[in-house]
Amino acid sequence: MTAETPLLAIEDVHTYYGLSHILWAVSLTVRRGECVTLIGRNGAGKTTTFRSIIGLTAPRSGRVLFDGVSIAGMPPHRIARQGIGFVPEERAIFPDLSVWENLDVARKPGADGRVDWTIERAYDVFPRLAERKDQQGGTLSGGEQQMLTIARTLMGNPDLLLLDEPSEGLAPLIVTQIGDLVARLKREGVTILLSEQNLPFALRLSDRVYVIDDGKIRFTGTPADLTAQPEIVRTYLGVG
Repeated sequence: MTAETPLLAIEDVHTYYGLSHILWAVSLTVRRGECVTLIGRNGAGKTTTFRSIIGLTAPRSGRVLFDGVSIAGMPPHRIARQGIGFVPEERAIFPDLSVWENLDVARKPGADGRVDWTIERAYDVFPRLAERKDQQGGTLSGGEQQMLTIARTLMGNPDLLLLDEPSEGLAPLIVTQIGDLVARLKREGVTILLSEQNLPFALRLSDRVYVIDDGKIRFTGTPADLTAQPEIVRTYLGVG
């Protein structure tokens, strides 16, 4: 794979739920080291795009390429082994396990055998989890559970982190803290595809943004490009 080749490339993807056509010719790319955000209102198609990538809802047509390899149609566990880590919106932690146990159970080398993420490094990046290491996951606050979900996914040493709506349902102060953590992950070289409807959160973190509405990509560009087009923001994101 050359330096110019995207780590992730979605090309002309159409995805259905039964007879319902949800994604229409969706295309996007993520290069190594980038934080790219798919932004749109609730129901716009963000989560379906993530499900199409990770194999939970296979595309009816189109291509999904990861590190140059076609992964469309693979089962989710094989896609995860290729090096994609998925942080779902619902934060599916193990409530009866401690923070340490939640992290320990997820430990595995990356697709190429490397181990960049250890429990010690997770505690360094997420110091709140170090303070709560013996506490059951189900007793954590919503923000702490979000941190634990992200940290647990990183324990699999993925090449690409999919973050689905990490700010959803959190208080503004906690949203800022989660944003700080995502910014740190970006600085440390983690490649991120983010799904969001919180525009300020997305603009702060992103190298590039895709606006999705009604299952179609409506805009592609940098955060500065998007803020320079208030009609796009108003029409498709309901802001302004």
